[in-house]
Amino acid sequence: MLKMSERTEIFVDIMSETATAAASEKIKFEEAFTLHHRTVFRAARSVVQDAGLAEDVTQETFLRLYNNLGSITDEQMLRPWLIRVAINVARNTIRGNIRANTRDENYVKETGTYEAASIETDYEEQAGVNEIVRALNKIKEPLRSCLLLKQQGLSYKEIAASLELNETSIGTYIARARQEFSRFYGKIGKDTI
Repeated sequence: MLKMSERTEIFVDIMSETATAAASEKIKFEEAFTLHHRTVFRAARSVVQDAGLAEDVTQETFLRLYNNLGSITDEQMLRPWLIRVAINVARNTIRGNIRANTRDENYVKETGTYEAASIETDYEEQAGVNEIVRALNKIKEPLRSCLLLKQQGLSYKEIAASLELNETSIGTYIARARQEFSRFYGKIGKDTI
């Protein structure tokens, strides 16, 4: 007959084997989705304040879970991991939306689409654009490309990489291109008057 301490040791051994088997068993995606979808959605909605965006964030969160399923071995850490990922994705979504809205607002401000354009205004704008294009066409390469890329917001490093030029010479190219543009643009304006 087994003594009490031996029974306890056997019970502990059986329980530890069961726990080890459960821990080594991989987390199943369908189970995780079913169990945690509402929690992830609520966490996302609390950040983005919009049900549609929250659903997008939830989908992105579970997509990341699917791609990283092998790295999550502890089922107890799954829920906190999902919530943390959902909050981070939601914050990134908000940042992206703010940037997009800012770009749209800046575009509207720069283009002045508030006023109704008349035929004369359109003609004058087109004539101005044509003068700029003619002046730019008179600037030799790679100066023209450097100037255009800089006006589009690229850094010297990005310009150098895209045009396969030395990064230290980009500043000089841009300065020369601006001088030439000023010279040609002034001539074109005088020739048309």
